[in-house]
Amino acid sequence: MAWRLALTRTNTNTNTKTQTLNPNSNPFLSLFFTSQSPFSTSFLVTKTPKKFKKKHKRNKESPRTKRVQSNPNLIPHFERIVERDSYFRFATKSKTFLSSQPEHVLRLDDAGKLHRELGFPRGRKVSRSILRHPLLFQTYRHTDSKMWFGFTDLMEDLLLEEQAIFNSTESQRVTTVRKLLMMSVNKRIALSKIHHCRQIFGIPEDFRDRVLKYPDFFRVVVEGDGRRVLELVNWDPSLAVSALEMEFMVDEDKAKRAFKFPVKHGKDLDLDFDDSRKLNLLNTLPLVSPYSGDGSKLDVWTLEAEKYRVGVLHEFLSLTLEKRASIHHIVEFKEEFSLTRHTYQMLLKQPRTFYLAGTEMNWVVFLKDAYDENGVLINKDPQVVFNEKLCRLAEMQEMEPGFLPREEMNYR
Repeated sequence: MAWRLALTRTNTNTNTKTQTLNPNSNPFLSLFFTSQSPFSTSFLVTKTPKKFKKKHKRNKESPRTKRVQSNPNLIPHFERIVERDSYFRFATKSKTFLSSQPEHVLRLDDAGKLHRELGFPRGRKVSRSILRHPLLFQTYRHTDSKMWFGFTDLMEDLLLEEQAIFNSTESQRVTTVRKLLMMSVNKRIALSKIHHCRQIFGIPEDFRDRVLKYPDFFRVVVEGDGRRVLELVNWDPSLAVSALEMEFMVDEDKAKRAFKFPVKHGKDLDLDFDDSRKLNLLNTLPLVSPYSGDGSKLDVWTLEAEKYRVGVLHEFLSLTLEKRASIHHIVEFKEEFSLTRHTYQMLLKQPRTFYLAGTEMNWVVFLKDAYDENGVLINKDPQVVFNEKLCRLAEMQEMEPGFLPREEMNYR
């Protein structure tokens, strides 16, 4: 490699000129230039070889995106139900929110700020979500020259149909709430919690007012902080029978296979499959009824406490319309049902009865026996039938020939 050193010299009488130094004029520079190799050094390795580079560990998949089930254990029809709920999130939440507004309308500018209440993605235009469901929602310009967002005439008729279902099934919903109170600690639950989870039980929006019609069953207590709490007035022994206990009376063998609490033993016992199953069955039965008492009094880490919590969640899911609930619904009743932060792991240990779909952060638990092999709910409540029809209409861009939006059903 040859080196050159340029020196800029300013001439006071003439313009600035650049001259090249002669290495021979300076002994030091002469030594420097003559010491350089005349050969190329491009063949030398100047980068760290790949095998010596520090390997960076890949970041683990986030619980927000990581699926609960791996491919061998995946049940597609349950996963599709969770994806369907996500797709109809805007239609479901907007229906609920607009129904509580005066005249069932909302100014479009205000709607664009309510992404959480209406269920559309943050940062997106609400009008894009409205256009996906033209049979249910519409926009129009009011006399104030502002754009408004509201229901179509078809949707208004569907709301009347749903109200008829609420009226006809009121006694069933009252029984559901009574059983929830009977399972809870101190037999009391905040009305706000029941209202938050009302849709999975088919409870109407105005249930907080309807409970006042049943003074023999409920009592509303206003606490010091203004919170309204619903308390159970009378214990009904006929309601203190769980769905699992009723199933045990019909099919004892099936009920025995519902859960499994294995006995920890060493390999030196050399048990065959049948003997091991019988030993585990002794540890599993008898199960603890969710109506047997206050679960908070049990030692958290005992087998009896785990049986109690499993029984409570099984009964809780049995009371829902679609025999399923999300993590958010279960966490809402954590104190009332004496649940622990290990509920997720506890449910995973019972794959015969429960199936967890979705991601590790937002999972949904299903009662497997409540669905057939195609993922269709076996026993459908009238509210479930209505919800399915609403979803079909939400998918349509225009009314399909032969589809009757209002089915002739006797709700009286």
